[in-house]
Amino acid sequence: MPTLTPARVDHPLALPTAAEIDEVRAIVAAAGLVSADTRFAYVGLDEPDKSLLTDEAPADVDRRFRVLLHEMDRPHAMDVVVSLGAGEVVSQRTLDAVLDGQLPVLEEEFGLVEQLLSTRPEWLAALASRGLDVADVRVAPLSAGVFDYEGERGRRILRGLAFLQEHEKDHAWAHPIDGLVGFVDVMTREVLRVIDTGPVPIPRGSGNYDDPAVAGPARTTQRPIEITQPQGPSFSVEGNLVEWENWSLRVGFDAREGLVLHHIGFRDSGRLRQIIHRASISEMVVPYGDPSPVRSWQNYFDTGEYLVGRYANALELGCDCVGDITYFDAVIADEAGRPRTLRNAICMHEEDFGVLWKHTDLWTGSHEVRRQRRLVISFFTTIGNYDYGFFWYLYLDGTIQFEAKATGIPFTSAHPGGEYPYASEIAPGLGAPYHQHLFSARLDMNVDGSRNRVDEIESRRVPAGPDNPHGNAFTLRRTPLTRESQAQRTADNRIGRTWHIVNPEVENRMGHPVGYMLYPEGRETLLAADGSSVAGRAAFATKHLWVTRFDPRERYAAGDFVNQHAGGAGLPAYVAADRDIDGKDLVVWHTFGLTHFPRPEDWPIMPVDYAGFVLKPVGFFDRNPALDVPVTSSAHCASVESDCCHGGSDE
Repeated sequence: MPTLTPARVDHPLALPTAAEIDEVRAIVAAAGLVSADTRFAYVGLDEPDKSLLTDEAPADVDRRFRVLLHEMDRPHAMDVVVSLGAGEVVSQRTLDAVLDGQLPVLEEEFGLVEQLLSTRPEWLAALASRGLDVADVRVAPLSAGVFDYEGERGRRILRGLAFLQEHEKDHAWAHPIDGLVGFVDVMTREVLRVIDTGPVPIPRGSGNYDDPAVAGPARTTQRPIEITQPQGPSFSVEGNLVEWENWSLRVGFDAREGLVLHHIGFRDSGRLRQIIHRASISEMVVPYGDPSPVRSWQNYFDTGEYLVGRYANALELGCDCVGDITYFDAVIADEAGRPRTLRNAICMHEEDFGVLWKHTDLWTGSHEVRRQRRLVISFFTTIGNYDYGFFWYLYLDGTIQFEAKATGIPFTSAHPGGEYPYASEIAPGLGAPYHQHLFSARLDMNVDGSRNRVDEIESRRVPAGPDNPHGNAFTLRRTPLTRESQAQRTADNRIGRTWHIVNPEVENRMGHPVGYMLYPEGRETLLAADGSSVAGRAAFATKHLWVTRFDPRERYAAGDFVNQHAGGAGLPAYVAADRDIDGKDLVVWHTFGLTHFPRPEDWPIMPVDYAGFVLKPVGFFDRNPALDVPVTSSAHCASVESDCCHGGSDE
């Protein structure tokens, strides 16, 4: 169970080290860009040109870092690129707080909202009318979005919703103080507005799921499940290069996106074939559906506004990860520009996944079974009340899967009673507004090379007729998506709509282009009204699929600067030129997620809910690539008297 800490740079995509973060800060300071009021809102690797990013690339390729600098006392931030090789700032741009938006929310701003509201007469009067002491009130600092509230243009705003904390260990989410919200400018340290629609009964039931008095006595029925690998795991790690079975990839980590995978390839007949150049979750938005005056503005871009990687949990053996685990530490910059090590930020292990393939043949009498296993690479992050797991899975048969796991505590409100159409009653008097969790996967595809195309595949019924006399025929329809305007699509499970990412210049032995198929779950896209603020800012979430021509500047589905951006950035801007995408270097963007109508079973803590997608080889290989998986040793079966792959139990 080793923990791997970045210590040296042996490849242009190596994980950043603490020494590099120190060097970045020193260069920025030497350029005169750091004062006592400067905060480093983001520091991340500015990845080199693709042509330099082979596994044989020399380590001395110039390492560049992108740095976003926020001044606590001035409205306009800076976007800076630093070259470690040259030891200098190579570009800098001053951002416009109105046109570009604000930099992400800072950790030190979280407590500022509660602090400033605690001295505001209107806020104190609102609490007094509810019989509350301000010392017992916690305020959730929430990103503001862009709405038609007067006087907010160009300001750095957070909004605060209040919760009663009855004692130090009390989970205040159980006691929302409804009908009350504060709007705060965290730069000028002003309370701009307090909206109080009148006292609402505060739910008083306990939400303390970690209190035995609430949870009840722990079960005594579970017997141990022991997961061991006496000979160690089947993968090898050198720096951040991982080799497992026929897979090869590099593990990366970014303060904004969190876990990033590079150079995902599969070794086929001794040749490493590339599939994805870079895979990440570029954005996620959580829009709420309650039009109440105090919460109609609620929508959070957890990646662009809060930086999901910054809040990576320190994963623990036996709790977050079970088995023979390898951990990676991640090094990011804190808001002073100093290195911060996120201990055990990434968890990697392999696990059994049931039957891979199996057949009992009546003619030959043969009975063959092989076990599936997968490599799991994951991290967990906590953003306010919610916790999210980001899990990438690689399978023996060439399948790639991503799964988001949502847990934590639903955001709560007081429930007005009756059949309120915008929130569930999850406990007596306690509501949870309806909301969505929508993610955007950015898949920089490289299927056997950089010249790729996307075909849309649909099932098609064939009418009965002379060529289909019994009416049993059905087939598929293939439609090439050749321009960015055409490649903005929604899933349709009624006709099995999928997207086939092919390389038209490389054929399999049947003479067809090699490719991978994207299988969407096909759940709802963004449910907010067309023309709404969130629809403009989260336009990526209005479609399940976007395909763009590769541009290294186009990294994020909602744009570079999401916090208080008015909308139209990201994918709508990227596709405005309507570029040709037929046989070009492509990026596939896939929206997926959950629509959450909270249940009583989600309280006081929510069991994990899941969302994701699958990429499967379709014609990428000439045959089943897992034929060479060996028979499982009988020593690992329940009964050692029989060979478990020739007559044993199936899972």
